[in-house]
Amino acid sequence: MSRPVELPRWMELALLPAFNVGVALVVAGLVVWSIGLDPLQVLSLLIKGAFGSKNGLGYTFYYATTFIFTGLAVAVAFHAGLFNIGGEGQATMGGLGVALVGLSLGGQWPAPVVVLLMVLAAMAMGMLWASVPGVLQAYRGSHIVITTIMFNFIAAALLVYLLVNVMKAPGSMAPETRAFSDSPLLPGMHTVLQGLGLDWPRTPLNATVLLALLACGAVQVFLWRTRAGYALRATGFAPEAARYGGMLPQRQVVWAMALSGALAGLVGVNEIAGVHNRLLPEFTAGAGFAGIAVSLIGRNHPVGIVLASLLFGALYQGGAELAFEVPGFSREMVVTLQGLIVLFAGAMAMVAAPMFARLHAAWPRPTRPTPAAGS
Repeated sequence: MSRPVELPRWMELALLPAFNVGVALVVAGLVVWSIGLDPLQVLSLLIKGAFGSKNGLGYTFYYATTFIFTGLAVAVAFHAGLFNIGGEGQATMGGLGVALVGLSLGGQWPAPVVVLLMVLAAMAMGMLWASVPGVLQAYRGSHIVITTIMFNFIAAALLVYLLVNVMKAPGSMAPETRAFSDSPLLPGMHTVLQGLGLDWPRTPLNATVLLALLACGAVQVFLWRTRAGYALRATGFAPEAARYGGMLPQRQVVWAMALSGALAGLVGVNEIAGVHNRLLPEFTAGAGFAGIAVSLIGRNHPVGIVLASLLFGALYQGGAELAFEVPGFSREMVVTLQGLIVLFAGAMAMVAAPMFARLHAAWPRPTRPTPAAGS
């Protein structure tokens, strides 16, 4: 077995992911060139579509908001030594929690109160859904990967059943609920910014982006500034040492999965309360699985997750623009680009680490003068 390569923190968190993403873009450029398209033109149009206008920025930040939640969910579990790939199901259940509050109280109670209850319901439902695999892992030895992925399918099937047989709007053929209220309960960012005197086009971007940034700060403080976060990370790094230190690894596993599920459940706030104003099937659109790549690229750190989420948001929005602007460029090409980024920055994240380690070791360093004898 090869020994892990140790790099300076700045290399591991910044330089190595940037290099991996660059390699992925080069390989993607070769793929684009092989089908007869100009890689530089495609890249420039992708960047322009994602960041070249206020409208593009709105969509990019909207997609990134969802990926921040799922990326943080994966990261929290990862620091506890767990690989939570159930973000899709946990986000689905979070959306169900949002819908239950919206259908019960929307249009009757003040909007700020309803929104607060929606956030709490989304976190509670995601937490509940993730806690069951956590308990099974901690107390019965069931592998967390198997249980979380199976719970994805259960959540999807449950949502379809409820939308078709229980919660569907009366007189509607579409498997979705009625609207929660006459107008969206969660304000769009165009409304917020206009209130501050800034002109912004109407996009799906809504106030949940502020909640996502708050969640990043909360995770940062929790993991590296609290005793509970230290216990969680210690359990993930060395369970037996944590047990020797008086910590309870089984309890930490359940606690980590509960926090992870609560973060993933907040996807429902962005999608259901912030955009659709009703519950509908497949609203997660694979965000739970994309969160795995976001967390890996971001090195399981909140700052890196924000940057990786912006990258994936740009790919989603810029890829949609490319499909309209460039003949012969399909949405599948965007999926290919995403796959290459996941391959190089996720699955092969440490392949280039030995090279950087050798460069760092060979880098000339100033030597301190040796003091003269007797001085």
